[in-house]
Amino acid sequence: MAMTVFTHPGRHRVAVLARAVLLPIELGIVHQLFGQARQGASADGEPLYEVATCSLAPGDVRTDGDFTVAVAHGPEALAEADTVIVLSSYEDYVQESPELPAPLAEALALIRPGVRVASICTGAFVLASAGLLDGRTATTHWRYTERFARLFPRVGLDPDVLYTDSGSVLTSAGCASGIDLCLHMIRRDHGTAVAGDVARRTVVPPHREGGQAQFIRRPVPERSAPGTSAARDWALRRLQDPITLGQLAARESMSVRHFTRRFREESGMTPMAWLTRQRIELARELLEESDMPVEQVAARTGLGTAANLRQHFHTALGVSPSAYRTTFRGPADGRQS
Repeated sequence: MAMTVFTHPGRHRVAVLARAVLLPIELGIVHQLFGQARQGASADGEPLYEVATCSLAPGDVRTDGDFTVAVAHGPEALAEADTVIVLSSYEDYVQESPELPAPLAEALALIRPGVRVASICTGAFVLASAGLLDGRTATTHWRYTERFARLFPRVGLDPDVLYTDSGSVLTSAGCASGIDLCLHMIRRDHGTAVAGDVARRTVVPPHREGGQAQFIRRPVPERSAPGTSAARDWALRRLQDPITLGQLAARESMSVRHFTRRFREESGMTPMAWLTRQRIELARELLEESDMPVEQVAARTGLGTAANLRQHFHTALGVSPSAYRTTFRGPADGRQS
């Protein structure tokens, strides 16, 4: 009889699947971030997650360094998990078939229906091979996107983002994007206060702007070439006001066309898409941390009307503002949807 892997029944159980040759940084990211999440966003609060590392068979797992990782658990951990995270492996870098190796397929078959499954870096190759990404949007490390697209044409590959969220299946880009993905899952589970506390104690940004397009090698710009950070700082101080593309470009003394190009190079998105994202993030904070009516939240964030806020919120998060507030603050009389 298989030994019980998780020992705290009340906590969300995260199983991390490690395969040879693994990147230790990815394993550390998952344990560090989920391990820091505490009830009430307090260092003294009860841990919200229990994390267990597993492999296809217990024992030492090779890494890309000069050491191995001793993994105590086999694939039985996958059968008990509420979230499964598949790390990258050297096997993914050389994969030339869309089929899963039999031992890996048997291990993934242990995952219960409805369990959340995520991948870091090229771990997306595993999820795609298992058919979990068919018809969904996914990402992986930019160096392997061409091969990924060739092997898995039924997956909607987005090579520019840091992570994707299709509800029960999530993917991230390069290994450090695992930080963004884990913080996103913590934020989705427990709100911005808990995720922000984890980010602060881990000394990482709670949310990184842009996508992995900003990390792809390009010609180095002239030393004197201006950036767009002043325009972003200016906009963040007045999100409640109408802000035009022309105003942003004027803050940097650029033409709209030149500003838009530089902005995309630096952030991986258009100026107005970035502005909408910042307004949605502010709306999330206000919905979680205040009793402000939705109409007031819409005005405070520059999204205008409650209807406009609902539309943007549903597009970005898949829920209404009232449903989001209920999830992260609980229902209360007098709150408007």
